[in-house]
Amino acid sequence: KKRGPGKVGIIVAVVTLAAVLALIIGLLVWHFHCKSDLKSQKIYTGSLRITNQVFVDAYENSDSAEFKELANQVMAQVRTKFKLICFGSVIAYYESEFAVPAGQEAAVDQAVNTSMRFTQHAKSSAEKIITSPGFPDKPYAPDSFVQWQLRGDPGHVLKLSFDTFNLEENCSNDFVRVYDSLVAVDKHLMEEECGFYSPSNPLTFISSRNVMLVTLVTNKEENFPGFRAQLACGGKLSGTSGSFKSPNFPSYYPPNKTCQWDIEVPDGKYIKLRFPKFMVSTGSLNHCSEDYVQIVGKSTLCGQQPANTMVTVNSNKMTVVFKSDSSQVDRGFNATYEVFEPTDPCPDKFQCDNKRCVNPSLRCDGWNDCGDSTDERNCKCDASMIQCRNGFCKPMFWRCDGVNDCGDDTDELNCGCKSGEFQCKNNQCVSEKLKCDGNRDCKDGSDEDGCSRDMCKDSTFMCSNGKCITKPNPMCDGQDDCGDGSDESNCNCGKKAYTKSRIVGGQDADVSEFPWQVSLHVKNTPHVCGASIISEQWLVTAAHCVQDDAKIKYSQPGTWEAYLGLHTQKEKPKSTKRLIKQIIPHKNYNSYTYDNDIALMELDSPVTFSETIRPICLPAATDVYPAGETVTISGWGATREGGGGATVLQKANVRIINSTVCDELMSGQITSRMTCAGVLSGGVDACQGDSGGPMSIFSNERMYLAGVVSWGDGCARRNKPGIYTNVPKFRAWIKEKTGV
Repeated sequence: KKRGPGKVGIIVAVVTLAAVLALIIGLLVWHFHCKSDLKSQKIYTGSLRITNQVFVDAYENSDSAEFKELANQVMAQVRTKFKLICFGSVIAYYESEFAVPAGQEAAVDQAVNTSMRFTQHAKSSAEKIITSPGFPDKPYAPDSFVQWQLRGDPGHVLKLSFDTFNLEENCSNDFVRVYDSLVAVDKHLMEEECGFYSPSNPLTFISSRNVMLVTLVTNKEENFPGFRAQLACGGKLSGTSGSFKSPNFPSYYPPNKTCQWDIEVPDGKYIKLRFPKFMVSTGSLNHCSEDYVQIVGKSTLCGQQPANTMVTVNSNKMTVVFKSDSSQVDRGFNATYEVFEPTDPCPDKFQCDNKRCVNPSLRCDGWNDCGDSTDERNCKCDASMIQCRNGFCKPMFWRCDGVNDCGDDTDELNCGCKSGEFQCKNNQCVSEKLKCDGNRDCKDGSDEDGCSRDMCKDSTFMCSNGKCITKPNPMCDGQDDCGDGSDESNCNCGKKAYTKSRIVGGQDADVSEFPWQVSLHVKNTPHVCGASIISEQWLVTAAHCVQDDAKIKYSQPGTWEAYLGLHTQKEKPKSTKRLIKQIIPHKNYNSYTYDNDIALMELDSPVTFSETIRPICLPAATDVYPAGETVTISGWGATREGGGGATVLQKANVRIINSTVCDELMSGQITSRMTCAGVLSGGVDACQGDSGGPMSIFSNERMYLAGVVSWGDGCARRNKPGIYTNVPKFRAWIKEKTGV
């Protein structure tokens, strides 16, 4: 009979059984409890359409109040019920993310750090560029995931072109995907790309609507330069009206650019296209083969077109192509389109031959409102107008002013001068006070014939050798009229750094285009008045700028600071600042009539001339500016009557206006020391804040200070020109006070 197991064997068996039971229990607990805490990450994407909302740009920013308010409304709606929505104005794209397992935080942090998301809102007028992170300075990062969410305006599609594309050859490692959606859904995938594509054969994608998604995924090895892509200008436009413009307008468009806009309006309607501003370079060939705008099948435009140039097509579809080459660029254009009924192209308006529509009240008012003069043809004039023999009507105040306004001399026939006026040999009438004043106020100079006077009085140019020069504009014309060169000395003035071609109706000046322009500030305040540099230490401004009022002593030099070389008011620290040493207003300045409205300012220390700081040339006392001559005004004044000042220096071209006509328009307030200039049809003028600044004229390859901005009746009003101090009248005074 065998012996049973001893005590040791029993203990071993019990311990072994207990260990097995513990292991089984532990596995069961882990399986039913701990394992249930493991979570795998899931991401769901999709979209839903919101029917009762109109998209606004603020929805692009998830931190905006508008976005949050709409999101709360959507969340509340989804909690109560969910249904398929098929129509509407706002599409909401969403992603749902779930947490990752515990212990994997470091991996998640790394994934988050190499994940980036960008959003771009493409405009039809502006080129948007997207690049892989680091491009072109360094390769894209390893183990990264990058998204670009692209959106265009309603009614447009997106065109994305990769002019540089250089990724790893194997698409299982690094790749770019482009989706016809804002979410990465396979059914919207347009293409997956990797490898290299030549710039001469770029990758191009066109969306079916106004959204697109681009993703870049990279692995850990072999990183490459990456890519650059452009959201092209142009696109599809629809609806009954809309607008578009050249890239960067009103700044200069880029070279080598092509944009196309396809416009489609409802069936049965025609399209009217209007260009409020149009400045497209003609280049060196001076015709439309370099830069142009083509209305396909209709016309091609280039150069500087009149404001509101109009083109119509008898169709509900129009294609507009803009092209620039590699030579000169210009400001470009802005354009609007609208529909019209084929049977009534100008509802309640007069239709010009060029298809422009104008108010019927502008017909036969003496102004070329159409741009092609068709509103002024075959007119029957009332008693307040001149009836020209060629069928035009002209304002009565243009009669007998020495200018052939009718075009057939009707307005200059049978003219007799009024009391107090001198009749020139060409029948022009000028004030008796202008006879023998040294200026050719008559176009034929007959007001100066037979005058016995000292030819070297203040009104003429006297050479250093004592010789007197009577020819107009003898200074700096390249000819030694004096014989000692004194008329050609001091000619380092009036030169622009560039030759490109608060002003109402103007445009931004180029940097350093007017290096003599000065911005005058009362200390610690914004821009107050303008001024012009005439030497290293002297400025010319308006006397009315330096008149005291109840609060500020404008006449005191310590009140002012001058900024030279300034282009944008926000960049004052980059300009040259000077304080004022003394102020010399003209002793005969009349604060009621603004006669003799000129003053001099001496800087506390000289300035060094540079590309951004240069003097303007001073005219000779004999200089005369005939009616019709083009002059340029510049300043930071108000860009509309009653408006705020400009940030960027503005410029505009206006024309000298006959002094007799101007005196009648301004109710007899014009003196011989004033010059009138403007656009009598309105729209272009100096305004508040431009006072004291220059009215410059181009002569002998230089700019001369023809006038100082003085006064006016409002800003840019019709029949109300701007009034400027006539600088030639004060040439001797400037020389006396400054030595310049």
